[in-house]
Amino acid sequence: MKPRIAILGSCITRDLWPIRGGGAELLLYVSRTSFPSLFSPALAAFTPDEGLPGDLHQHEHAALVADLRKTALAKLVAYRPTHLIFDFIDERFDLLAADGALANISGELVRSGYMAQPALAAGRRMSRLSAACERLWMDGVAEFAAVVRATPLRDAMFIHHEARWATHQRAPDGRLSPITGVEIVGGQPAEIGPYNALLERQESAFRAVMPPMARIDASGQRVADPAHRWGLSPFHYVPEYYDEVRRQLCELGLATAFPMERLDAPSAPAA
Repeated sequence: MKPRIAILGSCITRDLWPIRGGGAELLLYVSRTSFPSLFSPALAAFTPDEGLPGDLHQHEHAALVADLRKTALAKLVAYRPTHLIFDFIDERFDLLAADGALANISGELVRSGYMAQPALAAGRRMSRLSAACERLWMDGVAEFAAVVRATPLRDAMFIHHEARWATHQRAPDGRLSPITGVEIVGGQPAEIGPYNALLERQESAFRAVMPPMARIDASGQRVADPAHRWGLSPFHYVPEYYDEVRRQLCELGLATAFPMERLDAPSAPAA
């Protein structure tokens, strides 16, 4: 039987599969959300466009609407995955507190133009690095662990893809140099160190409350690729990174989930 894989995470895991064919048919991808946002009430006054706003693609808009309407968790439970993979790279966005709800201020939200809607425009921004935001995150993790134990999610194999931002990029000639000019979303500069420290705290807290899980670590290949299909970013890695993650997932019994041919490039624009 083919595994039913769900990803609660980001493109660093989703990019292991092609968009069409070769194993991604049995794949649920939940992205551009956060544990506080997953358990928030829906933004009642939000009205999505009938078409695609701004320059968003269909999958980007679907992820954004799911975060604002809070439909992702129910969909994840109903999917009944055999394997549930987590990575926390998307846990970098500031939160928007608006109309009694929380949402991720992702690049998709900014690009959509939805921030001009009255309910969102009146919201308050919470820095992802603030103590208040971290407390909300810890509360969300505890709620998620309770949901796992009380739903069919408890039957899944849990896999933690350990995530960090790369600090260096590799030029075509193999030379390494520091990554500079990092942004969370356009015009919002960021320093890599504090976000990596946050990821370390998040991962430790997550493993402390969740059932036992396998761990994927490709830190030896965690280098950014300026030639990456989706551009230079601390979490757009060299091909060897994805190869190593795929190899470790195959060792965990997921070899049949991947296409037989080697992928030449990441598959889905997300980060």
